[in-house]
Order: sequence, then structure tokens, then C-alpha cells
Amino acid sequence: MSEVFRFGKAAVRPQQAPVPVMIAGQAIIATRCISVLLLVNELGYDGIADFIHRSAQAWDSTLIFVASQMLFFIELRCALTLMRGSRRGRLLYALSQAVVLLYLWAASVGWIYPEIFSISGASNGEIFHRLILHKSPDLLVLLLLFLPASSRQFFQRR
Repeated sequence: MSEVFRFGKAAVRPQQAPVPVMIAGQAIIATRCISVLLLVNELGYDGIADFIHRSAQAWDSTLIFVASQMLFFIELRCALTLMRGSRRGRLLYALSQAVVLLYLWAASVGWIYPEIFSISGASNGEIFHRLILHKSPDLLVLLLLFLPASSRQFFQRR
């Protein structure tokens, strides 16, 4: 009976997101928030202030710092919108992960300076292996968003 009062007689009940989509959205939010907490715990107040101060010394460092912060908020926004069924949120999250993967690879190989977010390794194969291990949680989230039939159907109906 409360459904009638909430949605009216002719209104259709909004469809809930399937379990893989909900898990993926919550995993994005959790991993991003936990990574910020771990960074704050590792650096402390003085370390964070020093990191921000060093990032503001040169234009390229400042640009990368600001872009990383924007990417953080874009990924959080994508997580919230994809749980509501937004195809754009799912595709924007996939695009953001491709950009991050490309940047990390280029910085690790030494093509992009400054190498703030680089992954060390002796050869390209070792760098690529470490990069895939580093990004494996995000790759699993992408698999949850694109592979299960329930996820694909949920985003096709929207």
C-alpha cells in the first residue's frame, strides 16, 4: 500500500541496480576513500603540507596534482551515477582508468616528467607487470561493470 502513496498508481517502481553494479560502485568509493586515509596516515600533517608545497613549486607538478584531485572527484561522481544506471558514469569511469593506466605507464617508462606517480622496474615487462598488479582492483571493478549479463542489461535499459 505504501508503494501507491510513494509512486502513485500509474508510476512504475524504479528499478534497483543489480548486485555487481552495486558492488562495483561501493568498491570505487571504498578504495578511493581508503587510499586517501592511508596516504594521510602515512604522511601525517607535515608530510601532506610538504607534498602540497612541493607540488606547487612548478607548473607541471601543480598541473598533475590538480588533475589527480579532479580525477579523484570524477571517479567518486562516476561511482554514484553508475549505481543509478548512468551509462555515461560507467563509460567515464572506464575512460578515467584508461587515462590513469596510460599516465602511469608513460611516467614509469620515463616519457613524462615529473614522475610523481611512477612505478619503478628494471624493464618494460616488469613495469607492465607491476602496473597491472597495482591497477588490479580497478580492473576487477571494470569487469563487474561490463561482463555480467545483469550489468549489461541494467545499463542498456537506461
